[in-house]
Amino acid sequence: MKQLSFLPGEMTPQDRRLIQRALRALDRHLHEPGVAFTSTHAVREWLRLHMAALEREEFRVLYLDNQNQLIAHETLFTGTINRTEVHPREVVKRALHFNAAAVILAHNHPSGETTPSQADKTLTQRLVQVLQLVDIRVPDHLIVQGKFMNMPVFTGFVV
Repeated sequence: MKQLSFLPGEMTPQDRRLIQRALRALDRHLHEPGVAFTSTHAVREWLRLHMAALEREEFRVLYLDNQNQLIAHETLFTGTINRTEVHPREVVKRALHFNAAAVILAHNHPSGETTPSQADKTLTQRLVQVLQLVDIRVPDHLIVQGKFMNMPVFTGFVV
């Protein structure tokens, strides 16, 4: 698991270790049979824990089965402080690799920008279209800004 990066002096080493242990416990819990993401709120909280302290923009994908249970999650692309290049072909390839029925897309805005850009919206539309061709749903595309979550770029979450 990647170490969280905070400004010097914000957290003690003990606090950092505690957060890392909590994240590992949460990951274990989410992979237990019967644990599912059943709302946008649950996804937001999970992403906030994993992405709030990142200094560079990352594009992550959560792969879900038909019951919205987490199969796997990964950072597919890492960029700079304000941009990440996302390749739809790679998103489709990895979703098929995990035999996902759905994917939740997420990226962060380390700058704290609270509004999805036109590029964010265009990318989401393109990914939804491409993934539909292989029968993979996109329930959400969420943006994390620091310690806060923005409204989803796209919301189609169906419980």
